[in-house]
Amino acid sequence: MAKILLEMKNITKTFPGVKALDNVNLKVEEGEIHALVGENGAGKSTLMNVLSGIYPYGSYEGDIIYNGEVCKFDKIKDSEAKGIVIIHQELALIPYMTIAENMFLGNERGTKLKINWNETNGRASELLKIVGLKETPQTLIKDIGVGKQQLVEIAKALAKNAKLLILDEPTASLNEDDSKALLELLLKFKKEGMTSIIISHKLNEISYVADKITVIRDGSTIETLDKKTDDISESRIIKGMVGRELSDRFPKREPKIGDVLMEVKDWNVYHPLYTERKVVDNVSIQVRKGEVVGISGLMGAGRTELAMSLFGKSYGDKISGQLFLNGEEVHLNSVQEAIKHKLAYVTEDRKGNGLILSNPIKINTTLANLDAISNHSIIDKDKEYAVAVEYKEKLKTKCPSVEQNVGNLSGGNQQKVLLAKWMFANPDVLILDEPTRGIDVGAKYEIYCIINQLVAEGKSVVMISSEMPEVLGMCDRIYVMNEGQIVGELDGKEATQELIMSHILKASSKGE
Repeated sequence: MAKILLEMKNITKTFPGVKALDNVNLKVEEGEIHALVGENGAGKSTLMNVLSGIYPYGSYEGDIIYNGEVCKFDKIKDSEAKGIVIIHQELALIPYMTIAENMFLGNERGTKLKINWNETNGRASELLKIVGLKETPQTLIKDIGVGKQQLVEIAKALAKNAKLLILDEPTASLNEDDSKALLELLLKFKKEGMTSIIISHKLNEISYVADKITVIRDGSTIETLDKKTDDISESRIIKGMVGRELSDRFPKREPKIGDVLMEVKDWNVYHPLYTERKVVDNVSIQVRKGEVVGISGLMGAGRTELAMSLFGKSYGDKISGQLFLNGEEVHLNSVQEAIKHKLAYVTEDRKGNGLILSNPIKINTTLANLDAISNHSIIDKDKEYAVAVEYKEKLKTKCPSVEQNVGNLSGGNQQKVLLAKWMFANPDVLILDEPTRGIDVGAKYEIYCIINQLVAEGKSVVMISSEMPEVLGMCDRIYVMNEGQIVGELDGKEATQELIMSHILKASSKGE
């Protein structure tokens, strides 16, 4: 019988007004990949923060037994000393430092007075080989992509002699190839005897790598499924997560498509720093009233650059082309002008650019339309509160109160606040950039319902998504982008993943 490496017994953790964990139990065997799944706000990350000492001993009830020993971690360094290393969803890397410097930050090689750079770079080289990175230790973090940065985080964990690796949404920001490479790396580590706990909303990845899956719902342990004996299909996992069958992942909608609401003609955008590099190349698209239009493509295709440049030129240099809203040409030179012309953009980076995490829900909800809650430029606090409560109920945002800081919400509920912010601005055209990234199937379904409701009201939605099933399940029409150009336009009913990929591959082979 396999050895139990970790046991978390009767873990209860309370925040003001919320019981985040209620008597949670978890057992992890040595050398297995154990998945934690559940809806946003279920308590998965909270449980791992308890394990790693981010929430210190005494701030929760229950016991952590690791390697047969009861542990009372007061800080993250205590858990790392035992070989428990957590990699968070938001990568903790410093862009203008080298890979080696990042890898050994806080864990420096040398004496208290002097870093031994030969040892640092030598060990970094060894670890980079293990995770499959060909970059040199002297490469700056800013010069490598997100997929490679995730591998640097894993190498950083290995530098701390990790025996139990915890990965929180490790593939949320990765494309399919990078995600597959990371999962294969975890399987390789497993063969070498390492134990991993993975939190992910990508259920196909969970089914692929996990030996066991523990489902957490509303802060309680629901069940643990074993790959050897139980059904671990996506539908079975979803049933455990949401407490019911979710037979159709995408809500039905009868499209009522009207006249052209937004038209973009011959749109060109250059990179703001490397001003000779064209990132959007002669793009022309149309979006009609009541229509969900998808923009599909691989990472780096120029989708976000297109969206941000349309939204008040908030990205790019030497922008040219024409933008028409309701048949009239408009020149939107600022975000304020875009909002005034009823164009909105929901960023893919909700924590960095979308929300003010240190402010409450009510302030974030009304931020893009302060005039609507103000009298003579003075904010009416009662109106602000009422609007926030209205959108909390409309979008089913889980929170004790709209006075709660957004930073304390789960990813899915943060995403709902971000949507509320732009819905309150009352746009005619809403551009959604990766609207369901890093959120669970239940919250995704609710966001899809909101999108359907918006287009039923005659508004237009442009959806940028790296998840092809989402694009195929939600969009009436799909534009395919590759290397800054539109390389295909497909009817939503006829589109398939293969068809989208064939457009991308044909365009790529022409460009070679």
